[in-house]
Amino acid sequence: MKPLGDSAVIVQFGTEISSIVHNKVKALTIMLAQHSFTGFIECVPAFASVTVFYNPFIVQRTYGSGESKSPFQIVCFMMEKLVKQVVEEKEEKPHIVEIPVCYGGEYGPDLQFVADENQLSKEEVIEIHSGGEYLVYMIGFAPGFPYLGGLSRKIATPRRSTPRLSIPVGSVGIAGNQTGIYPIATPGGWQLIGRTPLKLFQPEKNPPSLLAAGDVVKFVPIMVDEYENYQETT
Repeated sequence: MKPLGDSAVIVQFGTEISSIVHNKVKALTIMLAQHSFTGFIECVPAFASVTVFYNPFIVQRTYGSGESKSPFQIVCFMMEKLVKQVVEEKEEKPHIVEIPVCYGGEYGPDLQFVADENQLSKEEVIEIHSGGEYLVYMIGFAPGFPYLGGLSRKIATPRRSTPRLSIPVGSVGIAGNQTGIYPIATPGGWQLIGRTPLKLFQPEKNPPSLLAAGDVVKFVPIMVDEYENYQETT
């Protein structure tokens, strides 16, 4: 564990991106939601860690009477006890979310580049990308943006040398050995291979993000007319 400023602690479970480490991250996140402490503000799960934010004044006032420990030391002690209690739910069935994607054309301008980079046809890239299952490791970068693990090495592709100034909402991209979906219009350098009509970020809802860490994503290819009809009905 290590401090992040004077009001947060990072609980690190490892240095690699793996489902085993992710299960520990998810378990601690759930446990904190169910058994938070006085002064707890929120926790933010990442690939291999959970950052716990707290109010140091409330923590000190509640747990520090008669002791010389700092709020950071107090929170670390509580986190150590919680980490020991973490039980991985190995049999838990993940929440599976199907994401319709219109690949190529104006919706996926980099599909041909990804195909050429990996010596494949565009159809093969689509088949490989839509044939996988992707674990949502974390939500970040932009509101509702999912970092997905599980991309086949066969279609891994470097980022663009020059990022685009604006990526359309719903764009599905590849960067290195990861794939992701842009929930809002934002600059970015991922290789765009398609677009989904689904809204991943809806601030008027609770929770506002369609996806959450621990979900499993499956991409489903759709045609242009299906994409346009879907848009018309939303």
